[in-house]
Amino acid sequence: MKSSIKQIGSSIPIKPKTIFRVKPLTISSVLFAISFITATNLNAGSLEQAKRIHDRLAGVPATTGVLNQMSSLIENGEFSAAAEIAMDTPSFYNVTLKNWVTPWTNEEADIFVPLNDYTATVIGIARDDIDFRQILSGDILYVADNNLGLPAYSNNNNNLYQALEDQSINLQTALVQTTQSSTTGLPAEATAGVMTTRAAAKSFFKDGTNRAMFRFTLMNHLCTDLEGLKDTSLPPDRIRQDLSRSPGGDSRIFINSCVGCHSGMDPLAQSFAYYEYQYNVDSDPNGDNGNLQYNANGQMDADTGTRVQRKYHINSNNFPFGFITPDDKWDNYWRTGINQFLGWDESLTGSGNGAKSMGQELAHSQKFSHCQVEKVFENVCLRQPQDSADRSQINLMVNNFQADGYKIKTVFADAANYCKGE
Repeated sequence: MKSSIKQIGSSIPIKPKTIFRVKPLTISSVLFAISFITATNLNAGSLEQAKRIHDRLAGVPATTGVLNQMSSLIENGEFSAAAEIAMDTPSFYNVTLKNWVTPWTNEEADIFVPLNDYTATVIGIARDDIDFRQILSGDILYVADNNLGLPAYSNNNNNLYQALEDQSINLQTALVQTTQSSTTGLPAEATAGVMTTRAAAKSFFKDGTNRAMFRFTLMNHLCTDLEGLKDTSLPPDRIRQDLSRSPGGDSRIFINSCVGCHSGMDPLAQSFAYYEYQYNVDSDPNGDNGNLQYNANGQMDADTGTRVQRKYHINSNNFPFGFITPDDKWDNYWRTGINQFLGWDESLTGSGNGAKSMGQELAHSQKFSHCQVEKVFENVCLRQPQDSADRSQINLMVNNFQADGYKIKTVFADAANYCKGE
């Protein structure tokens, strides 16, 4: 029988509701569904594995011919060769590597900033299978091939790399290796890989006290912030004058907190004492047209009377009895105490002068190797290591990375193989 309701003076027929009853899911049916999905995901054939490797490394779909070629290699157990095919594509360099590296070049970890000399140099080092530890110490720089007719490298702008990006030029073929010392004018002994690129200087040497360069190098290349390295047992004798010993009028804050980071950081950040990012704050407040400046032998800062940049002596009245930076000599206090676990290279002395040797100290640590592997694992597998199997794989990849001359593409291949499915 039909029923009706009154609405705005009219009668609208309403059909009786049809009731659907959903059968409750049983535990066995849920488990069957989970096992089916898991089996479908894990029991991937060689073609599916090839597709997954290519998608993760190249970031774009592969042609049928490429997939068949990779599939044949996988069936023969040649997983690294299959990964090499996926990495031998422009998108691995223009997309995968660029997106992997770009967040390291700025404090905000922004993936969308333009291509720059920092990013291009890491991409070139990866492409050419150069010892990846060189990113923190090498006299190395990647620019564009002169035949492309692009703007020349400039110490005062990013036009060259912006043009490479704007024109979507293939970085796999466009980048050419050169040296910073021959291109930027830095003395060879003052070059320190990506730390002395223009992009890094603009982000981490601009203003401040140069501690930012050290902190973000730790975060990006040792996968740890200063809080993770805090050690209040170390002597505070190298902490600069600008740090109050009684913040807020309470000396306990310095003793129990501030000293834990600064006692290790300040002696290492002293390696940057001769560096500055120069720009006109009035006409160029963002420093877009600034340049890296280094006080070489014979160049003196007007305020300090030495090669040490003025920023190392600012706010000296905060604690006049603090350390006054005389030069760029650094010491690694973290070789003792709880931070020995970072795995420092016993063949190095743990001290030196300048950013180059300090970068070598960091890059030769076990923590550096683990950090690169962990970052690649997360990038390729789209997740962080989760269980004992993942952690064992990380250790295996670290060993392979070191045994293969620190070639970062080896790590990408290993990660793609591990996360390809079975």
